[in-house]
Amino acid sequence: MTTTPKDLDDIFEALGNQHRREIIYILSLQPHSISQLAFKRNLSLPAIHKHIKVLKDAGLIIDKKIGRTHFLTINRQALRGLQEWLMQYHTYWGNDKETLTNYEYHLTKKVVKGGEKK
Repeated sequence: MTTTPKDLDDIFEALGNQHRREIIYILSLQPHSISQLAFKRNLSLPAIHKHIKVLKDAGLIIDKKIGRTHFLTINRQALRGLQEWLMQYHTYWGNDKETLTNYEYHLTKKVVKGGEKK
């Protein structure tokens, strides 16, 4: 699965809310029904449905209807796409001090070329 910039925008927007991040955490442990999620998060059914819609539109959760009950689980494929995007920067991370020290060295590096300091 290739994660497009639009997919990432939707994922980051969905995860920008604490309730939705907590829903993702709960669903990462095991599937839940919508009413179970509402109870655990102390949210009304209309409120939980709004959060679920955002998460589904972002592709972060999957639902399955069994009888009259909708069960939800996380979409691990979408989370893998997010992880792949994030990990592309891993080689550049280092620690904060190293990063700033390297940048400072780059800015203050003096190269003598043709008698001029650069």
